[in-house]
Amino acid sequence: MNTIITIGRQYGSGGKEIGTKLAQYYNIPFYDKELLKVAAKESGICEEMFENFDEKPTTSFLYSLVMDPYALGYNATSFDMPLNQKVFLASFDAIKKVADEGPCIIVGRCADYALKDYDNKLNVFVHAPMSFKKSRIQEQYEIPEAKVKDVAIKTDKQRASYYNYYTSKKWGDLKSYDLCIDSSILGIDGTVELIKQAVALKEK
Repeated sequence: MNTIITIGRQYGSGGKEIGTKLAQYYNIPFYDKELLKVAAKESGICEEMFENFDEKPTTSFLYSLVMDPYALGYNATSFDMPLNQKVFLASFDAIKKVADEGPCIIVGRCADYALKDYDNKLNVFVHAPMSFKKSRIQEQYEIPEAKVKDVAIKTDKQRASYYNYYTSKKWGDLKSYDLCIDSSILGIDGTVELIKQAVALKEK
């Protein structure tokens, strides 16, 4: 197995669980929030900064201005660059670093775009109807039923804004991915099997 699998996902569609199961099956590294630690370690920017900007739309320029650039590390020559840009570029570098180390699963964070020049990648987008996502969100995140839909819509808007801002593509658009899957049709395990078949065919 020599494929890097990137997974874009709607909130509650099971993208993270699918990625975790694939990583366990292939016995390869899995990166979701873990990528923030890699980026912080490599760049010298504190991990909290990555958490603040993680898959969220660009925050106010004022916030970037008031942060002391010298305290952040990461290429002092670019200190005039807005903080969100520094954090994104550091994440970009971290994605390439883990991809260069071998096959892995990377969830979100524009990984498909960061690795656009890599031939050994499979870009997957996982989505599902709200009825399917609702029960999963309630069960996994313990969000009251009355708020589930609003939280799902808000989270996906943030992810879309982040992706659309930093890439030349559109989040969730068919043209942005190799494989778009409705996880409610085959279920989580069935979706995992489908991706495994796609990887096998790609590697042939």
